[in-house]
Amino acid sequence: MKTIGLIGGTSWHSTIVYYKMINEMVGDVIGAQANPPLIIYSLNIELMREQNKEKINATYLEVANKLQKAGAEAIIICANTPHMVYPFVQPKIDIPILHIADATGKEAIKSNIKTLGLLGNKPTMTGTFIQSQLKENFNINTIIPNNEFIDQSHFFVSKELTQGKFTSEAKAFFLEQMQLLKDRGAEGIILGCTELPMLIDQNDINLPLLSTTELHAKMAVNFILDK
Repeated sequence: MKTIGLIGGTSWHSTIVYYKMINEMVGDVIGAQANPPLIIYSLNIELMREQNKEKINATYLEVANKLQKAGAEAIIICANTPHMVYPFVQPKIDIPILHIADATGKEAIKSNIKTLGLLGNKPTMTGTFIQSQLKENFNINTIIPNNEFIDQSHFFVSKELTQGKFTSEAKAFFLEQMQLLKDRGAEGIILGCTELPMLIDQNDINLPLLSTTELHAKMAVNFILDK
């Protein structure tokens, strides 16, 4: 098996889910008596909240180099928003960063989905690091909630979900946004916050939900098992 380095901590709740999923998925193939080699570096979530792009880029590059030196053969970033560092970090290291949008795009293509709605925090929805990757690599268009809903979505993600709070108010809000995105042409929804699948699952709505956490974990497992 190949060794993967995980950069987590933003939030630690999703990092636990990544670790659990990867171990379980590998176990389904090789047997529960064994588990894959993983190296985890957990960052302080305050780094992302400071919104200092230069500091964020420098920190992720430092961590990526540490994981590479420790023996990681690829890197998984255990959250959506930190993928903003990908264009800066990837060219400066010798091992691949498995991009969360590539995992999402491959799944969408299987279902012939060409337009996806994207939910998450403000940087994820309004940034280009998910949308451009999907467009350039898979020719998939991405739409986000209308401007008047962006701040509320960000509040639920940053003040509740990433702190382990899963409320009925947040669930009702995101289900409403999914319907509005569907009305605007979304053929599926990207659960672009790694805690969103803990709040909403496929039984809650008649629209394909693409859990970035699960798809990204599968991507890691395929790399580990060289599939």
